[in-house]
Amino acid sequence: MLDVSEIFGPTIQGEGKRLGHPSIFIRFSRCNMSCEGFDVRYTTLNGDLKKSCDTFYAVDPCFKEQWKKQNFKDIIKEVSKLLPDYKIDIVITGGEPLLYWNNEEFQKLLKYYIIHKHNVTIETNASLDIDFREEYQKKILFSMSVKLSNSLEKYKKRVNISTIKKILSNTTASYFKFVIDYNSINKLENEIKDILLNIKDPEVYLMPMAKDNQELEQNSKKIIDIAIKNGFYYSDRLHIRVWDNKRGV
Repeated sequence: MLDVSEIFGPTIQGEGKRLGHPSIFIRFSRCNMSCEGFDVRYTTLNGDLKKSCDTFYAVDPCFKEQWKKQNFKDIIKEVSKLLPDYKIDIVITGGEPLLYWNNEEFQKLLKYYIIHKHNVTIETNASLDIDFREEYQKKILFSMSVKLSNSLEKYKKRVNISTIKKILSNTTASYFKFVIDYNSINKLENEIKDILLNIKDPEVYLMPMAKDNQELEQNSKKIIDIAIKNGFYYSDRLHIRVWDNKRGV
């Protein structure tokens, strides 16, 4: 079985290479990181105050009672109720979806949508060891949001060069998407360059850290300037710009 936090859409992809494309999101629960440095403050169901990323409800096990145990057929059935009458992107996100890479139900889900000619994106921190054993896996677009030191996670936990190279060598269009905190921009800029040191012709998007529209407005131009300086692309966070911090859109 698979732990699913939420399934929603049709909406648009708000970030990265497929920004603006109509999409349905399948958000898996659980993550191998907590990313307290992203400083999104929330209250648990028990009333405890914590800090994490903006999808804390899919990461923190204290919310597990809200997660669904589903197999791939359950997920396909739920998604089918949302499908429009055209081919729509399927976005696999989290949490950290690659925690399920070796799960047979997860692979059946990926294969189903690839066979049915959907563009499939996996949004991942790319820190976990994975192998490519099937041809359909090579048709997936990996949006690799490798975590930087502003996450407060240790380097060895957040940067897995072996997995990054496997993804890039086995797929044709996968890319990097770094979340930038402007207050640490010089340090993060150097970290990105170190990660990319032995990566040939990387496709890199920079995206402002922002939990709401106010922060996005404050930081977007600053991040654009850094992207232009380094020859990177800028990724907006279109869902925040349109819907602020509303969940499930």
